[in-house]
Amino acid sequence: MTDDFTRSQSFDVPDGFELLPWHRGFGRQVGPLFEKRDATGLTRAFRVEEHHTNGMMNAHGGMMMTFADMCWGGAVEKDEDTWWVTIRLLCDFLSGAKLGEWVEGSGKVVGRADDVFTVEGRIWCGERTLLTGTGVFKVIDRRS
Repeated sequence: MTDDFTRSQSFDVPDGFELLPWHRGFGRQVGPLFEKRDATGLTRAFRVEEHHTNGMMNAHGGMMMTFADMCWGGAVEKDEDTWWVTIRLLCDFLSGAKLGEWVEGSGKVVGRADDVFTVEGRIWCGERTLLTGTGVFKVIDRRS
């Protein structure tokens, strides 16, 4: 699905964001996704394309929850080789993202018990908050 990038997918990306190298599985189906790592932490992003939308041409709620999972789970990464699984994801939908809009998200660790982390997160478009919530994630050993 994401092999044929449109102009906005391949050229209209804000400075500092790089394409996530997900070339297989579910991440490939919901992409392309981008990320930026800087002094403020990890921010992930995507542009709402037609394959992300519902019948109203807004980002589908399932896409927004998938994106929240990827953003908030990223908060537990200590490096690019950290693997984690989602235990719980709670989302509050506050606004919609329209076709063509650039959506960003990030999370912050607010609790930890051994390898289990609680994260608070936010998804936004410009100054508009789209979604907030919490996630619980477990860091796991990488599979070969």
